Amino acid sequence: VLINSGSRHEAKYFSGISHFLEKLAFSSTAQFGSKDEILLTLEKHGGICDCQASRDTIMYAVSADAKGLDTVVNLLADVALQPRLSDEEIEMTRTAIRFELEDLNMRPDPEPLLTEMIHAAAYRDNTVGLNRFCPVENTDKIDREVLHSYLRNYYTPDRMVLAGVGIEHEKLVECAKKHLLGAEPVWGSGQTKDVDRSVAQYTGGIVKVEKDMSDVSLGPTPIPELTHIMIGLESCSFLEEDFIPFAVLNMMMGGGGSFSAGGPGKGMFTRLYLNVLNRHHWMYNATSYHHSYEDTGLLCIHASADPKQVREMVEIITREFILMAGAVGEVELERAKTQLKSMLMMNLESRPVIFEDVGRQVLATNTRKLPHELCALISQVKSTDIKRVVTKMLHKKPAVAALGDLTDLPTYEHIQAALSSKDGRLPRMYRLFR
Repeated sequence: VLINSGSRHEAKYFSGISHFLEKLAFSSTAQFGSKDEILLTLEKHGGICDCQASRDTIMYAVSADAKGLDTVVNLLADVALQPRLSDEEIEMTRTAIRFELEDLNMRPDPEPLLTEMIHAAAYRDNTVGLNRFCPVENTDKIDREVLHSYLRNYYTPDRMVLAGVGIEHEKLVECAKKHLLGAEPVWGSGQTKDVDRSVAQYTGGIVKVEKDMSDVSLGPTPIPELTHIMIGLESCSFLEEDFIPFAVLNMMMGGGGSFSAGGPGKGMFTRLYLNVLNRHHWMYNATSYHHSYEDTGLLCIHASADPKQVREMVEIITREFILMAGAVGEVELERAKTQLKSMLMMNLESRPVIFEDVGRQVLATNTRKLPHELCALISQVKSTDIKRVVTKMLHKKPAVAALGDLTDLPTYEHIQAALSSKDGRLPRMYRLFR
C-alpha cells in the first residue's frame, strides 16, 4: 500500500510525523495484538514486511508467497487503517528516533545528512524542504492525538494505491474490495479539513554545518578529515518531458568515490570520473544525484576533500556545471543513454523495485509507463535537449550544503557568481595590504 503522505505535508503539524509513522508501522492493530503476531502470520507464508517513508510517499510493503494473498491484503489494510498506536509503542518509537538521530550525526557517511541540508537550502521552509527526520524537540510533542489528526487528513482512499507484483490483477482487485473497500479507519472517516496542496517553491540558498569531522572513523584506521560540499540547481518534476534528458545528464555526470575501482558500473567514462577524480587525486568523492518529485526536481553534485582544498574543490564543481551546457560528444551521449537503459532494466528485474515503480507511477499519474516506453524516450534524447535543459537550469539560484571545517568555503555570492560566469571560475580574492 502506497500513500500520498510524507514529510512535505507536515507544514501545519509538528515536523517528524512521517518518521514516527514509519517506525510505528507493523505494530499492534485491531486484529493483531503485537508486532510478533504479525511476523508469525507472515512467517506462515514465508513473508517479510517493511515500511518506508519519503518526502512525498509512505509505503507499507510485504513480500510473501502468492498463496497468502488474502492474508497479506487483510494484514496491510489492518496495518494502514487500524493501528492501535498504544502509549507503550509510541514511547518505544520516541526512544528509537532519538537513537537514530544521534547515530545520524555520528555516521562516517554524511550522505543522508547532506541530502537533508541541500533540500532545506533549495526549498526553504516549504514542501520538500521540510525535514524528513523528526527534530529532537518534537519527539515528546507527537502523541496518538496528533497522529490521528494527521492520519484523518492524509490516509484517505483517494490518496492510496494498492500495488502488487507476481499476482493476477483480478485476484488483487477481489482482495482489495473485500478488505479495503468501505473499511472504517480507527480515527473515523470525518471530513478532511487541512490537506496541504501547496506546490514546491524553489528558493535556493545555503545551509552550513560547522562540524569537527576528525573523529568519525570506525575502528583503528582513521578516515581522513573531510569537508563535504553539495551544490544543486532546480531541474524539473518527473511528470515533465524534460525529466528524461535530466536523467541522461545525471548518468553522463556519474562519478563516485575515489576508492572504488571505476569498473563499468561505476562509470569509468562519466564526466566526474574523467574530469574530476582522474585529474585531482586529492578529491575523495564527486558524485551526481538527481532527486525528482511531482512538482519540482533537484540535480546536485556532492564532493568531498581535505578542508584546506575546499575553495579549489568548489571551483572544480562549478566549472563542471558550466561545462554541462557546452558540447556533448555523440559517443558520450550514446554511452550515457545505454547505461541509463541498462540500469533501468537491471533494476526492474527485482520484484520489490517493480512494485515500487508501479505504485509510485499510479499514485502520481494514475497510469504506468512501461519499461520499453521509457527506453524509447531515452533513445530520443539529443545533445540539443541536454544543452537546453542545462541552460534553463543555470539561470536558477544555486542551493548549497556544506558540512565540516568550512574555514576556506567561498561565500554563497561567490558560488552564485561562478555559476553565472562563462568558465565557472570563482571571483578572485584580492588581499589588501596597507
